[in-house]
Amino acid sequence: MVIIKIGSIFVNRFGTQFKLNIMLVISSREFREKQKMYLDLVDQNEQVIVQRGKSKAYTLTPISNADRFFADPEVKARIMHSLEQAKQGNLTTLPKEDISSFLGV
Repeated sequence: MVIIKIGSIFVNRFGTQFKLNIMLVISSREFREKQKMYLDLVDQNEQVIVQRGKSKAYTLTPISNADRFFADPEVKARIMHSLEQAKQGNLTTLPKEDISSFLGV
């Protein structure tokens, strides 16, 4: 089953206007056949749900470089180590005027 979003629907109720976006619900077969089209829609902030059988569904969501950075287990471990050091008071304080040169900007 494919529900195609043709546009946004504007509803005016009690003087307030609401914008309702219709999501795309597609079969896994449909997704396999037209992956590029659906990924392009996700890149345009459309909500796409891939239905797999009767009881499973998946939402397609783009991720940013920041998401990839923080998903790296080594990065997470370094952040947790730094937080632990901060809790123990093992910190270095820089004067405001030295921050730019420390960061290389």
